[in-house]
Amino acid sequence: MKFETLLGRWDGGELSQAEAAEILGMSERTFRRWHTRYLEAGSAGLQDRRLGRPSPRRAPGSALEEACRLFRETYPDHTVKYFHEQLERRHGYRLSYSVTRLAVQAAGLVKKAPRRSAHRKKRPRRPLAGMMVHQDGSRFAWLPGEARQLDLIVTMDDATSELYSMFLVEEEGPASSFQGLRETIAARGLFCELYTDRGGHYFYTPKAGEKVDKSKPTQVGRALAQLGIAHIPAYSPEARGRSERMFRTLQDRLPKDLRLAGIATLTAANRWIRKTYLKAHNARFAVPPEQPGLAFVPDRTEAWRDVLCIQEDRQVANDNTVRWKGLVLQIPPSPLRPHFVRATVRVHEYPDATFAIFHGPRCLARFRADGSLIDDPARRAASRSPRPAGGYVDGASPRPHPHRPGINKSGQLTRYENRST
Repeated sequence: MKFETLLGRWDGGELSQAEAAEILGMSERTFRRWHTRYLEAGSAGLQDRRLGRPSPRRAPGSALEEACRLFRETYPDHTVKYFHEQLERRHGYRLSYSVTRLAVQAAGLVKKAPRRSAHRKKRPRRPLAGMMVHQDGSRFAWLPGEARQLDLIVTMDDATSELYSMFLVEEEGPASSFQGLRETIAARGLFCELYTDRGGHYFYTPKAGEKVDKSKPTQVGRALAQLGIAHIPAYSPEARGRSERMFRTLQDRLPKDLRLAGIATLTAANRWIRKTYLKAHNARFAVPPEQPGLAFVPDRTEAWRDVLCIQEDRQVANDNTVRWKGLVLQIPPSPLRPHFVRATVRVHEYPDATFAIFHGPRCLARFRADGSLIDDPARRAASRSPRPAGGYVDGASPRPHPHRPGINKSGQLTRYENRST
């Protein structure tokens, strides 16, 4: 209701001052002030006197101009949110994100984002870190200035969104999956479940779009079963929403950070990700778990080192060698048996491109990527007979003969005595 109407009713005695102020939603004192201003200047006196005046809390124009300049010259490929974080981290910027966003939008540097539709309800996180781990890869032009696309392999905890492992490879496959799992287990321990897509190196799917066949495990599936880790397949991108959102963030930020760091090679990028980026990313995006504690279990025997690798059976040739991917691996002499000709052995190929030959639970030899033998002191010591050169175990002294002091129990002469005199 207009002020003039209520003022007229108050002048006519229909309303008291308190009743008129209550209808307008103001105090009696404010009603009297408005009445005085109306008498002095009419309807114009009722306008907000702050209109047209700059706010005393207004951000300084020089700071906003400098922010717009930095956006144009240094950060044109950044989102406004990440641009604001870079200003705070690198330039000592103190203005709020909202003020900065409105400034760059007013300058025509970015467009307003369209209003988002209602999002579906997210799947609840696992309550403890180590209960479920996600692993996925994203193919993208990660290196600045290169059109070549690489796969970024990420291993992430479901409860906290903490990234345990992240690295770039030419192409995703069993070796990259094993590398991510090895880095995670080495740092944290064994976890309960692994959640992945249905890629061919994770699951065998008889027909595209149908359920996976867990009776025919892949190399990754076999290794997880040996370690007692449940393997859960995802049947849609929406089911991997947490991983998809994480990769959307990485695709927006990681290439820009690599460019600002002056990194342009795969090796340098992996080194920088491991030493610098992972810690900063987790500090920014990891969340505390719902419950205190950890679901990780330490593997005291470190069996994962020989489990998380490619394993295949081979038959030993007549020259005591094993053929593997164009290499001839020579089995060295072993105290287990004179030779292994025609025996079935197991070849392990590790993510670092080294090899090993196992006969049952025993490692017969380890090899470098070129097939040359690695001299393993532990294996060499284990292959030695426990009996020393003197014929006594653990260096024990011979027991003297009870009646013949110069001869021990085994019949060996320990002291020559001249009895001719």
